[in-house]
Amino acid sequence: MPLVPPPRPAAVPPSPPPGEPAPSALLQANAPEWSVGDLAAALKRTLEDAFGHVRLRGEISGYRGPHGSGHAYFSLKDGSAKIDAVVWKGVLGRLRQKPKEGLEVVATGKITTFAGKSSYQIVIDSMEPAGVGAWMALLEERKRQLAAEGLFDADRKRPIPFLPRVIGVVTSPTGAVIRDILHRLEDRFPRPVLVWPVRVQGEGAAEEIAAAIRGFNALGPGSAIPRPDVLIVARGGGSIEDLWAFNEEAVVRAAAASAIPLISAVGHETDTTLIDFVSDRRAPTPTGAAEMAVPVRAELSAQVHDLGARQAGTMLRRIERERADFRALVRAIPGADAFLATKRQRLDLADARLRPALAANARDSRERLNRLADRLTRRSPAIALAEARARLAAIDHRPRTAIARAIERRRDRLGGFAGLLGALSYKAVLARGYALVRNADGQPVRTREAAAGTARLQLQFADGAIFARPDEGPAEIPPAPRPKRAPRRSAPEPAPQPAEAAAEPAARQGSLF
Repeated sequence: MPLVPPPRPAAVPPSPPPGEPAPSALLQANAPEWSVGDLAAALKRTLEDAFGHVRLRGEISGYRGPHGSGHAYFSLKDGSAKIDAVVWKGVLGRLRQKPKEGLEVVATGKITTFAGKSSYQIVIDSMEPAGVGAWMALLEERKRQLAAEGLFDADRKRPIPFLPRVIGVVTSPTGAVIRDILHRLEDRFPRPVLVWPVRVQGEGAAEEIAAAIRGFNALGPGSAIPRPDVLIVARGGGSIEDLWAFNEEAVVRAAAASAIPLISAVGHETDTTLIDFVSDRRAPTPTGAAEMAVPVRAELSAQVHDLGARQAGTMLRRIERERADFRALVRAIPGADAFLATKRQRLDLADARLRPALAANARDSRERLNRLADRLTRRSPAIALAEARARLAAIDHRPRTAIARAIERRRDRLGGFAGLLGALSYKAVLARGYALVRNADGQPVRTREAAAGTARLQLQFADGAIFARPDEGPAEIPPAPRPKRAPRRSAPEPAPQPAEAAAEPAARQGSLF
């Protein structure tokens, strides 16, 4: 049993006389010695006696699930402090509300100490939810905002290259993460790795991670440093506060804008950050990210060898099948004798029919030639030619006589038409003392009313035409005295008329009365 310290004095004694030791020195000299274990046990009893059972409200942080032993270890925190917590295996199975990262709970238990770490902790007996913690509330709000912008859409995800030439890694250069990634790449398929060193937690970590992602994307084809074909953003496990840099908006937007396919490997499999939603592929661990980046070289070689063997076997089977099909086709093709037998038979039948046909054709041609020769004998071409020449000579004399008689007939007929035209022409009437009245347009005027309505008249006489204006006169003009009748005599033959009179159309003569 540990020793109990002596009770403290009620009052401090007065100062001793000069030369005597002080009372504090006496007390220190008489104080018992404690072992570390005894002091830790005394503190444990004192703390447990003072805080037997407490109800503690806080946010769960650093929860990783049950330990290998079945116990659960995490922390409870608020805005100003943090306390370690433990749930024993038997109690964890009875809890209605299981611990969960970021969950705000009200835990009931006793305060005790852990001598191995010189720390105190709460051993939880029961637990009930009190609401989502401040960190988780902020995380959910940011997640909803970025999801509404479409940064988490599945159609934005790009495939990871099957065998990248260069791999870029954004992580801390001193942690175990980069060693795990390099070892896994070396085991599977060695590839050149470019490491961009950054801080993965604390102030300024988010800006460095975002700048590293943008820096890898800024590498061009002609730059001195080769541009990676795939990026791995990795970090080891930790609490939500430790991983908070990967929830920052700057990191999420840099990952979304990356033109290089990106694999996120932040924390353990149970940890989830916002970069996991925007990355092209999420790995449960950094080692898993290396496995996603490259295939296993031995497996790939075996697969290529297997595919080559399968291809060779397939080609051999194809050749054998084609050879068997060809042989079957050769057997199905008939021989030359069988193929030509029908042709020979048809040729023999044609030869048998050809001989009688040629003889009959020759007989018919001979008979037709005899008939033509007989006709030629009865009517010689020389006789037909002489008869044709005689007919041609007779035809040569007849047209001249006929043409002369036709011209004479047409001349007589034309003379008769000329005499008739002279007798019927209005100019012959004008020569007997009459006049033809026309208006200004040259149309004949046949009535007095038509003449009175015309401002200008044209009077056509036998020897020419004059213009006149109608004047107002008596309504009626007495008729002219009838001339005495001259003795009858035989009418002279009509004199020939000028050519222009003969050419006047009869339709323009009009009425003379």
